[in-house]
Amino acid sequence: MSDRGMGKDRRSHLSSSSPSLTRGSTFAAREEDVDGRVEPGHDGRTKGLVLRVVACFVAIVMVATGAFAAWVVSLGPLPLDKAQQVSTTVIDRNGKLLRAYAMADGRWRLPVDAKTSVDPTYLKLLFAYEDQRFYEHHGIDPLALSRAAFQLLTSGHIVSGGSTITMQLARLIEPRHQRSVYAKLRQMVRAVELERQLSKEQILDLYLALAPYGGNLEGIRAASIAYLGKEPKRLSLAEAALLVALPQSPERRRLDRYPDAAHAARDRVLERMVEDGVVSKDDAAQATATAVPKMRKQIPILAPHSSDQAIATMKDAPIIKLTLDATLQRNLEPLARDRAIALGPNISVGIIVVDNESGDVLARVGSADYFDESRAGQVDMTRAVRSPGSTLKPFIYGLAFEDGFVHPDSLIDDRPVRFGSYAPENFDMTFQGTVPVRKALQLSLNVPAIVLLDRVGASRLSSRLKQAGTSLVLPKDEAPGLAMGLGGVGITLQDLAQLYSGLARLGATKPLREIMQENDGRDTMRLLDQVAAWQVGNVLLGTPPPENAAHNRIAFKTGTSYGYRDAWSVGFDGRMTIGVWVGRPDGAPVPGLIGRVAAAPILFDAFARTGKIPAALPKPPRGVLVASNTKLPPPLRRFRPLGELVRSGNDQAPHIQFPLNGSRIDVDQSEDGRNAALPVKVAGGVLPLTVLVNGVSAGDIDSRRQRLIDPPGPGFARVTVIDATGAADTVVIRVQ
Repeated sequence: MSDRGMGKDRRSHLSSSSPSLTRGSTFAAREEDVDGRVEPGHDGRTKGLVLRVVACFVAIVMVATGAFAAWVVSLGPLPLDKAQQVSTTVIDRNGKLLRAYAMADGRWRLPVDAKTSVDPTYLKLLFAYEDQRFYEHHGIDPLALSRAAFQLLTSGHIVSGGSTITMQLARLIEPRHQRSVYAKLRQMVRAVELERQLSKEQILDLYLALAPYGGNLEGIRAASIAYLGKEPKRLSLAEAALLVALPQSPERRRLDRYPDAAHAARDRVLERMVEDGVVSKDDAAQATATAVPKMRKQIPILAPHSSDQAIATMKDAPIIKLTLDATLQRNLEPLARDRAIALGPNISVGIIVVDNESGDVLARVGSADYFDESRAGQVDMTRAVRSPGSTLKPFIYGLAFEDGFVHPDSLIDDRPVRFGSYAPENFDMTFQGTVPVRKALQLSLNVPAIVLLDRVGASRLSSRLKQAGTSLVLPKDEAPGLAMGLGGVGITLQDLAQLYSGLARLGATKPLREIMQENDGRDTMRLLDQVAAWQVGNVLLGTPPPENAAHNRIAFKTGTSYGYRDAWSVGFDGRMTIGVWVGRPDGAPVPGLIGRVAAAPILFDAFARTGKIPAALPKPPRGVLVASNTKLPPPLRRFRPLGELVRSGNDQAPHIQFPLNGSRIDVDQSEDGRNAALPVKVAGGVLPLTVLVNGVSAGDIDSRRQRLIDPPGPGFARVTVIDATGAADTVVIRVQ
């Protein structure tokens, strides 16, 4: 046997006889290499396993994150535009609600500003009850969610929700059909998006506008007005707790259907507030004893005609601010309604109040009752074109004063007169004889007014009123005539108020404004000279007032249209102008309807309901001639119509030879800065001759028929010369 075979047998023998030694040696040989190092491979497999697990986890997380991100993207943008739509609201000059219009789907959703229009007590209860860390979290409150989950596990039912106000807003923007984990997750995502896009104040305002309160009421303002009858700016503790409780279950707690459920829910809010130390026990007990409303009130409708006009003008504007005063409007609407009822069926009343200085409309009552069809309540009679009766007479007298051929204390004849086929008569069919011009206007005598209009010119009166911003309506293809002095023209109540406010402004009118807008570009317009406007106002101030009314407090004029179809009264003090119209909207006559009896008492009551003492009229401007009839220049002591001027056979009417009409006069200045005198030269006329500059007497002209006068300031000036018979000549010059 060879040595190799023997060695093989020997190794086999040793292995069989010492098995443990052989296994140990074999194990040692596997674990260690010949140099004693650990054999590579075992630790690598362990680490590889860990790495594979981690990689799988990361992959799962990435896939889940990607899927979640894709899901978030699939949600699309937040529908904020739709959520921010609100009912169109019309507010007054102080921000008070005049009228709101329901949205297209019939819901009432009013805009809310939490800082200015919501009681702080309500906000304190809301945060304490719904979201204590509203200003701290970013849409999701982990503490609130953890508390809600713990309460659910320990009690077996929902004790408190974990939704923040932002999450509730997300649910209101995208209503859920049922409760689910998916719906809650969607709310949380949307809440985070809301926090990124809106400020906390915007989120709160939007929530307060969208919170449901049952039926078609959304938002705290709509609920407070409909249930409590007031804005949520000042709430009691009981009212604030009630408004916090209702949105939790709006349909089951509707005050007009389930007041007991609403009462219980309010008390639970108060109980919770006591437990949290937000409200004292005594205050909560007092609030709990307060009954809850059981009826739903109507949303206010003030100034409906103005609101409708504003909506038509400012289309798609969510909030429209008017110049009206809600308090004054609320006082005048019942006045119009009550007086219309007292005057008889089918009668309507229109009232407009204008601030003299700004031209702002402070109140507008378009009809006696907006919802009364028998009185055509939806027709705005302040904008309706009607016959003004005698209400244009003050402007006839104003032009006569301006031209300088008559003075308030001049004498004028009230006697039968004929102008072709036209023979004006007084309302009572009598004549007063010779009367002062002042009395003729105060008594609204027709003949003196028409005689003066004949001298002034009907076309000139019409153009001057149009120049002052008034729209006159004449019969088709008819030129202005003498009849317009007694109502033979169409005009609106608001235009009359604008004209009369121009008298209070000493001859300058301003376009009326009802919608508040910046840079409206309203320029003043000329109606009369300052002196003439003051003289008219001073005369009207002495008009005898209605029974039981104070004298010399309000300058006013009345008017009655032909056939007793319209009764007017327009008056002003130093602060405001008020116009009143009474009649039937269909234009039917109303026997006995007279401005002094039907409209004037409403005018004085309207001034009383403003709550302010009548303000004094402006002081006389420079150049006003205040004198009795005997102290007036001879030509101004008595007015004679052109056809009745008494003169000798060869006498000629006065004619101003210098300055020429339309000329420009350069006035030199002396060393002391005074303007050089301006010569006036006249031909013809019966002595004595009187010179008037802008309606103010500048002295008499001597036998040489010339006079030096002090020139007026730079600008246009009217120079008039009147002779002893009342004949006159006038030129207009420009002094520079």
